[in-house]
Amino acid sequence: MGMRSSRTPSVAASGEEIGSDGVRQPGGEVHAWLPGQNQTVCGLALSRTRLRRFPHVSFDYSGTDVLTEADAVGRICPRCLAATTGRRGEGGRGWVRDSPRP
Repeated sequence: MGMRSSRTPSVAASGEEIGSDGVRQPGGEVHAWLPGQNQTVCGLALSRTRLRRFPHVSFDYSGTDVLTEADAVGRICPRCLAATTGRRGEGGRGWVRDSPRP
């Protein structure tokens, strides 16, 4: 069984708000969550933390996202971010060695 799962993580969040289209959107602190599992990617149990699940919202945040006062989302879990961004490239590494040793 490979680590590579084609399922993209969805969002679990501490809060929610209803978007202008009437659809629930995550708010507060957001975490990555794989539907079918009862914990977030960083290991928080959904039942104990009372995080709300948003199976219709994919966790496609990046470390460069800037959150403003206008955003419902207040914080993106750095551990979930690290766990999900590593899988995103075209099979390449997320880092490049600047000066390889001779």
